[in-house]
Amino acid sequence: MATPLLTDANFSRTVVLMLEDNEEGALGLVLNRPSPLEVGEPLPDWVELSAAPQVVFVGGPVSRGSVIALARCHDAPEISEETWTPVLGPIGVLDLTADATLLHTTIGDVRVFAGYAGWGAQQLVDEIEEGAWFVVDALPTDATTDEPDDLWREVLRRQPGPLRYFANYPLDLSLN
Repeated sequence: MATPLLTDANFSRTVVLMLEDNEEGALGLVLNRPSPLEVGEPLPDWVELSAAPQVVFVGGPVSRGSVIALARCHDAPEISEETWTPVLGPIGVLDLTADATLLHTTIGDVRVFAGYAGWGAQQLVDEIEEGAWFVVDALPTDATTDEPDDLWREVLRRQPGPLRYFANYPLDLSLN
């Protein structure tokens, strides 16, 4: 998650769920940037399974024309890994080309993201070392929160020790 020192408009006060991190680079989704676009406009079949708020989220500044979806999988071992790939407990990446009507008993809380956050080899490690990012554990509920505007503060509030104090960091330090 972004520290208050990260002022880049794409990442200011964001919570990023990492999907992949290896020697070639890293890929994640910004969990707390809802857009005004309703899920039903581009993906009407997925509205009924979508988590509130039922809008497309801005997953990051990279490839905004691409779409990645996360979904909560209920205890149903019959879903194929091509349709749903686990990421964080019951949360996984969902293939939106699957038939939504066949997944009603298996999948819920779908969250659709336009674009993603991406870093080249070593770039994210360098940004963490520079103090731009806090590395904290995610909860499955973070991915589909119905209060995305409060997520940054909520994640900080549940951290141990002094890290939790950053939840009260003002938007404009001069107003403190």
